[in-house]
Amino acid sequence: MAEAKHIPAGAQPGVPTPTPTQSVPNWVPRSSVAVSLTGMVVAGYLTWEHFTGASTFACPQNGAIDCVKVTTSSYSTIAGVPVALLGLFFFAALALLCLPAAWRSRRPLLRSLRLSAASAGVLLVLYLIWAELFRINAICLWCTAIHILTIALFTIVTIAHALNGPPRNHQP
Repeated sequence: MAEAKHIPAGAQPGVPTPTPTQSVPNWVPRSSVAVSLTGMVVAGYLTWEHFTGASTFACPQNGAIDCVKVTTSSYSTIAGVPVALLGLFFFAALALLCLPAAWRSRRPLLRSLRLSAASAGVLLVLYLIWAELFRINAICLWCTAIHILTIALFTIVTIAHALNGPPRNHQP
């Protein structure tokens, strides 16, 4: 005897029912996009300062707080690419990955990419904080803002990932 398939209430036989989309609380897309856009502004400013010679920084240059010393150090580039520019690309990519449509996506790759990118950002921030504290011996207030925004974005993405559970594959 053939086993009967369960058809959800309101569904018609032979017509596929849509699978549920990923859902996160409303605050997640809003806050993650806001943090990403703010990061783009700050990283954009740091990138502009990098390419214009860092002579107009709105930052003190005395002892422990010295943005010019930090942003012109050997740690201000990775493989010849300014860290500020990497930050700008990072926040732009995360802004796209954190759009409401991206949060609703059922694609596991998108979820993994968002979490991986946020994790990579935090790892780079930890390295840069170490460099500021133990190698450069100065702190950049603008860089600190980037560090805080990166950690905030990582926290939002990680919480959303945990709330949303494991990625669901699309079932035909």
